Amino acid sequence: MTSATAVPSDAELLSRAARGEERAVAALFDRFAPVLHAVAYRILRDAQDADEAVVDAFTQAWRDAVRFDAARGSVAAWLSVIARSRALDLLRARSRRERLATSAQQADPISAPGMGEAVPPTDARIGAAERRREVAAALARLSQPQRVAIELAFYEGLSHSEIAERLGQPLGTIKTRVRLGMQKLRDELRPYFFERQP
Repeated sequence: MTSATAVPSDAELLSRAARGEERAVAALFDRFAPVLHAVAYRILRDAQDADEAVVDAFTQAWRDAVRFDAARGSVAAWLSVIARSRALDLLRARSRRERLATSAQQADPISAPGMGEAVPPTDARIGAAERRREVAAALARLSQPQRVAIELAFYEGLSHSEIAERLGQPLGTIKTRVRLGMQKLRDELRPYFFERQP
């Protein structure tokens, strides 16, 4: 086997991910996602929540790859700890939501929880047309692979698996692109959609 066809080690992939290589993250995802999904599923007992925890774990791993210390353990162990932590975070968030829903139901048993009066826009100065322009501009600033994956997911309604099949890319690559692209959009659009004005 030549070096050109050699399978990269976990540490080598993580090192490449630390340099910003999306393909290295996707390769790590394809290599470890089933194991991490099992870790998350044992905690959450829900396949979709476990999927979310795994994607969150790989997003964090990509962001923190430069801090990985091989002297403290293997890449597999490091990723497992991150996935466990993200799963526990989701479990706590789910528990909080359930407590809030129960509390709201007890306070007003006639109304459906979360179905209050319509809330006016948080910033009346920003109209729908301006928000659409901001979304289009933020989408245009994404890398082309992230933009294409997000457009297929949200404008055409394709699942991650369908996007992977259409683009001929690994599922892990698509999940990473969508997740990171959505984080960038959320950060850029936060003033327009996610923060209440005083």
